[in-house]
Amino acid sequence: MPRFAALVSLLIACCMALAAPARADETLHVGSKRFTESYILGEILTQTAAKAGPAEHRQGLGNTAIVLSALRSGAIDVYPEYLGTIDQEILKNPQPTSMDQMRQQLRTLGLGVAVPLGFSNGYALATRGDAGLTTLSQLAHRPDLKIGLSHEFLGRQDGWPGLAARYGMPQQPRGLDHGIAYEALAQRQVDAIDIYSTDAKIRQYGLRVLNDDLHYFPRYDAVLLYRLDLPQRLPRAWQAIESVQGTIREQDMIAMNAQAELDGRSFDAIARDWIAHHAGGLAPASTPAHAPTREGLLAKTFGNGFGALARQHLLLVLFAVLLGCVAGVPLGVLAALAPRLRQPVLALAGMLQTVPSLALLAILIPLLGRIGTVPALVALCAYALLPIVRNTCTGLLQVPAGLRTAALALGLNRRQALLHVELPLAAPVILAGIKTAAVMSVGTATIAAFIGAGGFGERITTGLALNDNDMLLAGAIPAALLALLTQAGFELCERVLARKRGLR
Repeated sequence: MPRFAALVSLLIACCMALAAPARADETLHVGSKRFTESYILGEILTQTAAKAGPAEHRQGLGNTAIVLSALRSGAIDVYPEYLGTIDQEILKNPQPTSMDQMRQQLRTLGLGVAVPLGFSNGYALATRGDAGLTTLSQLAHRPDLKIGLSHEFLGRQDGWPGLAARYGMPQQPRGLDHGIAYEALAQRQVDAIDIYSTDAKIRQYGLRVLNDDLHYFPRYDAVLLYRLDLPQRLPRAWQAIESVQGTIREQDMIAMNAQAELDGRSFDAIARDWIAHHAGGLAPASTPAHAPTREGLLAKTFGNGFGALARQHLLLVLFAVLLGCVAGVPLGVLAALAPRLRQPVLALAGMLQTVPSLALLAILIPLLGRIGTVPALVALCAYALLPIVRNTCTGLLQVPAGLRTAALALGLNRRQALLHVELPLAAPVILAGIKTAAVMSVGTATIAAFIGAGGFGERITTGLALNDNDMLLAGAIPAALLALLTQAGFELCERVLARKRGLR
């Protein structure tokens, strides 16, 4: 027991250190969403600000709701956004407003909008070139055509609901990740998709962008959404990123997106080249100086910071399972010893596991006031509880009543009987529950990348954004191997435990 108490104390100390409010520092934290252009713009801002002081890019934080929560909580200081999204998705304005009006409304949230980057990237719908359509009104008159839309567009105020109402579209769209929508369109699984006007794949796939003949979509000029205290807190970094204002043309952005999606160049290399040309007073290069060589699966798997990602993933799983044990084993004991509480405890553990992972993370960010490791650990611990609680309860209930009675007859009190007789006998079943929780956590931990907690999920999110199957596998394969190794390690522990029991 002293060892267990020491472990609990250590875990509590670690959690308190992690959950403590982040102290103000001199590092600029730049965020980005989970699509190619946002990654690149985030890198441009980060590398530009790094000339004036420390800067960090927390990339691929998910959709608007998650990255906005990170901004409002102070986990990031600034991220690239679009006026139409701010106006209708964030501020919920039914009609387009001016930037000055947006500033007044954002001020009440502690946020500001500034630094127009020089291009517009609007929403649109596109079809294959042979579809014979030119306008959205024509699409509305073709109920036989299948529409595939990104999940964010399906739920946005300036997305599908308003568009369908404006044009009277009868179709029931399918939800598709933006990274794979082009492939689905090319393979004729769908007939129309939502696109960004600066997408490089529009020309590659020979798509026709449908004319918004009823003028539904607002303008989506690229700007920076930032915390109002940023210019005063980090004046040099703010002055540096202000220098980007008006310098990125639409054709430049399309070219940079193409370098990432078609040529396979990394986001940081694309941003570095753009900054070098911009600083030299030259027009940004539309293509790299030499044709890039696409990395193979092995290079993508064991390169690009494999060690750091593996360490992050392992630590997330380790701490989540340990915290799950600290909370789950006592709850399982309570469920076994108190029949009236058994069903409520098991129901609560089961309910936590049914909450969708991204929804839970979106809820935890404003509640905990941060992104990264802490909300990811809370979510993973919640998902690990059910097998630990259930197996602890089951293992204790399977202990023969006669052994419990014998322990009490030998002079042990109820607590001593539980610690020295019942729990050791239930240990194999409890360990099986912990094994299940650990293996599940290895896979579930990939969602941590959506809130900047790292791990192999970073490669999966990047692969989805770029529709890069090798990058997806570079994240999925190590996670799967880690799950297999985890299961093998627990099975070894079970054999050792069984051998020791046999010797006794």
